[in-house]
Amino acid sequence: MKPFYKYAGIAASIILIAFGIGASVMGISGRAEVRDTIAREQLVGTPDMNAAIANKPVETGAQAKLFAAGIRKHTLEATGGQVYSEMGRFLDKAGKPTSDEKAAAIDKTTGKPVENQARNIWVTSTALTTALNTSFFAENVATFAIVMGIALLLTGIGFLVLVLRLPVEVAEKARRSAAVAGATATQS
Repeated sequence: MKPFYKYAGIAASIILIAFGIGASVMGISGRAEVRDTIAREQLVGTPDMNAAIANKPVETGAQAKLFAAGIRKHTLEATGGQVYSEMGRFLDKAGKPTSDEKAAAIDKTTGKPVENQARNIWVTSTALTTALNTSFFAENVATFAIVMGIALLLTGIGFLVLVLRLPVEVAEKARRSAAVAGATATQS
């Protein structure tokens, strides 16, 4: 093996190992950050949520996703099974939802149409569930980074072993061939 190829192989191996270590460390750090952030919020599942989080603290991305599903369930209960787009923006004089601003009741203090507060629940619900689902995604990305880091690390180590071992095997094979050729020459 030419020295250039040997050193290039060693350099490539070191780069793979470095990226493997870096990706693993970043993944471990990211996963810990997600879990610390979730725990800081001190979320506890309500009794009617998934059994994995019912009356238990939410500490992982997977649990955060279950909590988000529970929030959606509660929001649907609070809005009579209607999602944001199905609900009227305002309330009329009878207290029924309407999207017609002219038919809406007027708030005496502000002089503006009375907003449908049940519809506004969806704004809060969407913000919370999006954050919780993002935690789930972020934790999975961190786990992927850890796995890829380990794969890069093992690839780099394997490549380094190959680069360093190959010249030794070639030299041994050359010595054996020379010994066989020498023994054959002396017998003749």
